[in-house]
Amino acid sequence: MKLQPGKIPHDILKNVVFKNLGAKRCDVKLGPAIGVDGAVLDMGAQDAIVSADPITGAVERIGWEAINVNANDIATFGVEPAFFFSCILLPPNTDSKIIESISTQMHHAAEELGIAIVGGHCEVTQGLTNPIVVGYIMGLTEKGKYVTAAGAKAGDKLILTKSAGIEGTAILATDREQQLQKVLSQSLLDNAKRFYKQISIVKDALTAYRTGGVHAMHDPTEGGILNGVHEMADAAGLGVQIFEEKITIEPETAKICRYYEINPLMLISSGALLIATESQTATKIIQSLATQHISAGIIGEFLPNPNKRLLIKSDDSAEELPRPISDHLWIALSR
Repeated sequence: MKLQPGKIPHDILKNVVFKNLGAKRCDVKLGPAIGVDGAVLDMGAQDAIVSADPITGAVERIGWEAINVNANDIATFGVEPAFFFSCILLPPNTDSKIIESISTQMHHAAEELGIAIVGGHCEVTQGLTNPIVVGYIMGLTEKGKYVTAAGAKAGDKLILTKSAGIEGTAILATDREQQLQKVLSQSLLDNAKRFYKQISIVKDALTAYRTGGVHAMHDPTEGGILNGVHEMADAAGLGVQIFEEKITIEPETAKICRYYEINPLMLISSGALLIATESQTATKIIQSLATQHISAGIIGEFLPNPNKRLLIKSDDSAEELPRPISDHLWIALSR
């Protein structure tokens, strides 16, 4: 079986990866699961939330993204990220200035979020053409004081913060600027590059969690909004319906996606946050987010039948909720 770029298929995760997890330990409260981007470890007086993520599709801001994308995974548990390890892999003949650039980016991003960089590894690796940064991150919380992406309940409203395709828009506007300059205005591309400033969802997640009523949170990364919704439904064993017209797509994202003939709902969307909440607290959460200048709206709800996953179109017709095979960033980068 030849694999597409991006995350490997769920059946391989279940049948291969998840069947080879080493020793069973009683202090692992939550281990690997589909749609769950971190583990929970019993540390005695506290619980540790831990996660890992690589940055592979970005080049110009790879160190900055490594911190923020990993921090997002911890924040979706309702927990502040605290400690970061990095593994920096560089192509042969890399200029040493690249190491300085990556390290400086990580430092500034971590300092802004109150994260300590406590260790890692850096090497030149044969076979690479672009740098890769693999991050490992940890946060600490009171015992049991967290949510997971698997906690959604039937009847929960599904809230989305910000918009679709945030990270993908920023990457393409930055790494493919010369190509896009031929068809789009420089002012639009400059705006799109500034989408990087939206990639952190730490404030989104902590604000929502502290407001109350949150059952689950998930940041839609590879595969975009549609894949993120599927992952939450998979993790909870539920169905879901979302309303296409309720999902915000910024003009910069729409125009870049139109040029590359890709779907913005399947474009990597770090910076957006999916929140499953009790219906009676959904409005309060949206209002709390607004006080932090974070836009949000209800885009759907979870259903009891796990086989019922619908995308409601603007004309009220319904179709099966598409599940991306691969993130559309890879399609764009290949063109």
